[in-house]
Amino acid sequence: MNIALPLVVTLACFFLAYRYYGSFIAKVMGLDPGRQPPSITKKDDVDYVPTNLSVVFSHHFASIAGGGPILGPTLALIYGFQLPFLWILLGCIFFGAVHDFVALFISVREGGRSMAEVARRSLGNSGFFLFIAFTVICLVMVIVSFLGATVAALTSKYPLALMGLPPDQTILKTVVENGVLKGKIGGIASTSVFIITGLAPLIGYLLYVRKIRSWIMALVAVAVCFFSVYIGLRFPVMVDPKIWRVVLCVYVLVAAGIPVWIILQPRDFTNSFILYIGIALMTVSVLIGGITHLGSEGTTAVEAFRISAPAFNLAEGMSKLGMVWPILFITIACGAISGFHSLVAGGTSSKQLCNERDIKTIGFGGMLLEGLLAAGVLSIVAFGIDFATYKSIVFPSVKGLASNPILAFALALGAVMDAAIGIPRVYGTVFGILLVEGFVVTTLDTAVRLCRYLLEELWAIVFKTVPAICRSYLFNAGLIVVVCYLLAMTNSIDKVWPIFGSANQLIAAFVLVIAGVWLAGQGKRNWFVTVPAVFMLITTITSLAYLLVVKYWKARIIPLVIADVVLLALSIGFVVIAAKRLARKPSPRVA
Repeated sequence: MNIALPLVVTLACFFLAYRYYGSFIAKVMGLDPGRQPPSITKKDDVDYVPTNLSVVFSHHFASIAGGGPILGPTLALIYGFQLPFLWILLGCIFFGAVHDFVALFISVREGGRSMAEVARRSLGNSGFFLFIAFTVICLVMVIVSFLGATVAALTSKYPLALMGLPPDQTILKTVVENGVLKGKIGGIASTSVFIITGLAPLIGYLLYVRKIRSWIMALVAVAVCFFSVYIGLRFPVMVDPKIWRVVLCVYVLVAAGIPVWIILQPRDFTNSFILYIGIALMTVSVLIGGITHLGSEGTTAVEAFRISAPAFNLAEGMSKLGMVWPILFITIACGAISGFHSLVAGGTSSKQLCNERDIKTIGFGGMLLEGLLAAGVLSIVAFGIDFATYKSIVFPSVKGLASNPILAFALALGAVMDAAIGIPRVYGTVFGILLVEGFVVTTLDTAVRLCRYLLEELWAIVFKTVPAICRSYLFNAGLIVVVCYLLAMTNSIDKVWPIFGSANQLIAAFVLVIAGVWLAGQGKRNWFVTVPAVFMLITTITSLAYLLVVKYWKARIIPLVIADVVLLALSIGFVVIAAKRLARKPSPRVA
């Protein structure tokens, strides 16, 4: 198979889906451009901030994309190329884009309320409590997974010889480990992260306080991105993984409580341009490489732009990750459907968009763009490095060597960009690391902020009078950060990712159920949310049971055993409550 074919199919299908299926859902939901959104009716310049489409889309997309559409497809490639590609294509259109659209729409119509608050209105206090408890645990798994992946990637070193660089090269700073000369590629991204984060308040001030035009600030953001990479190449920051873990935890603790325009929005705004450039370069590389090498018979997969990974590799995939169903479907989480997206939609995006017509672009369109990224990543990794090298990095057989899917993606991207458009492999590899890191960190600070919101809502129903300490953002964010820090110290990404994927997809199923109940209450059709909801409920609950029995209990990973059992109990309770509510005769009300 030629490398360009999957991406061409993806682009065509996503265009048709946005044009027709997205418009159909918008019509059923009742999108009204003349209706004032909560960013205007509840404007407070802290959480409710009227913001133009380009900035909101950048924030939303940077938050939902994160490392998920890169880590998930890279891990899932162990099953072979074909099945992960089909799930990305079909899942994104009929599951993920629908989920994101309805979550954002309902949150806007409910005054910017989170999906937990919508669950209270649709399913009562019991459904509200179960949804919040489940969501908090899911977000903890998100933070633990991305914290571990971030630390591994920001400390990445790779042999110069395997990147095609001579020992006397001057592009990368080097270190000798076990007699092997390695480049400090993770340190470049580390420096960039520091610079972009440090300049975020200045960009936020210029954009939101001084009201500088967004297109001018877009140019400034791009300049900051290139400047950060240049400085990173000259002065890579390499610190011990334990120190990086502490630094990241302190950062997200601080970012969880300050106004969104100071760090969260401007950092996302800046990072989004790296992601846009990355998607463009990936797409161009794949298309040019595939078209210009049609029919070529090169000696390697990259030279010929032919598949390196097997089409199907089910036996080995099952031995590394687990059964194809349900594990494949929860491994590719964010690239097909993700409950985390609904938390971003209800937590921040719904409080910022200026017009309901933007919901289709941000919700449905944002998810399709993430699906395009996931499909591109799958193609890049499948074609960019040989399968043996892929397995040695992502599923290392050497005891004590951590899984590093970000590094595998970066190396593959460097190889494909070099072969397709002539960008030297080392620069493509560095860009690949940087592409992921900015967005993984963005997901971390967004997830901690969302956890803070949810805990504040949880205490309000646990206590008649909420204690002062439980109203403190430092207490709520600090509690989450400490728990995540402890879990990240003891579990690697390949152990945590499956339970994160299960919990994440189950939240998506819950949101689709809530949307079904909400639509029924409006007297509107809801089959387009209930059908994917049923499939995701069955798939994710099965995956939790499988992971508990086959993976975590046998390995005696007690923290993950406890988390799995709690998630199973909460999910069963939620399904029972939702089933009872859906069985009632709806009493239509106007949104």
